Amino acid sequence: MSAGKYAAQIVEVPDHGIKLEPVEGTTVPDGPNEVNLLGMSIALALGAAGYHHHAEQRDPELQTLDALLAGDAVMPWKPAAAGSTAYIVCELNDGRPTCEVRPTAD
Repeated sequence: MSAGKYAAQIVEVPDHGIKLEPVEGTTVPDGPNEVNLLGMSIALALGAAGYHHHAEQRDPELQTLDALLAGDAVMPWKPAAAGSTAYIVCELNDGRPTCEVRPTAD
């Protein structure tokens, strides 16, 4: 995985979950391994920040990791605090990405 940064605003979609809206200039990986590693790192960061799975089941044909990272899919995660603005920020280093939920994209 090349160095760079993936950052996206976490947007709540009521009764469905959350959607990631990548910020301008963010790096969205396109290789399958990089996408999977970033998806796993995002899931771990969301869990650490208190997000929980929403009761709605994921549609594996529509709700893919590629679509999530591009901002095209809503995933079944419930925000830790409704109505708060948060961002997922990931450093894309050689190896595994490191992600955290922050109040800003910086």
